[in-house]
Amino acid sequence: MGQHWLHTLSYLSRMCAGPGPAIGHPLLRAAAVDTAAAAVLAVFPNTTMTLDYTPGPGRVPPATVRRAVAYIDAHADQPITIEDIATAAGVSVRGLQAAFTRHGDTTPTGYLRRARLHGAHRDLQSGDPTRGDTVAAIARRWGYANPGRFAVDYRTAYGQPPHHTLRT
Repeated sequence: MGQHWLHTLSYLSRMCAGPGPAIGHPLLRAAAVDTAAAAVLAVFPNTTMTLDYTPGPGRVPPATVRRAVAYIDAHADQPITIEDIATAAGVSVRGLQAAFTRHGDTTPTGYLRRARLHGAHRDLQSGDPTRGDTVAAIARRWGYANPGRFAVDYRTAYGQPPHHTLRT
């Protein structure tokens, strides 16, 4: 590793030497910076190369997931984003994703999809085809632009096609 470091320093010195140094060109300067960074990471001890290193926001408590879940459940019928959910939970988007991974066994968007599918299921159960309720309209109300995708997700979750639920 010591030899690698010395060779890298020599290379970088040559790039900076002379009347018109090569490092003056933007592409070569970027390559030199990449080379220097790679050498520093390879030569000097750090935690980026160990298996137990876990990048991310650190410890995020389970209460974060509870706040996010409450927000999703209350607003699943609205056009919310992951940024909205993170703000409601009081963390960054990355922190929210980490919290769901650690404590929720899903992702925030995965939970949102499930909540919307559950809302559609409730609407199908209480819907009445004689009043003009349709599977496509209910699917759209809950964020499914493609009725076929909705039917596949619904069958996977509830074991029957959505039109059976609407008729029952």
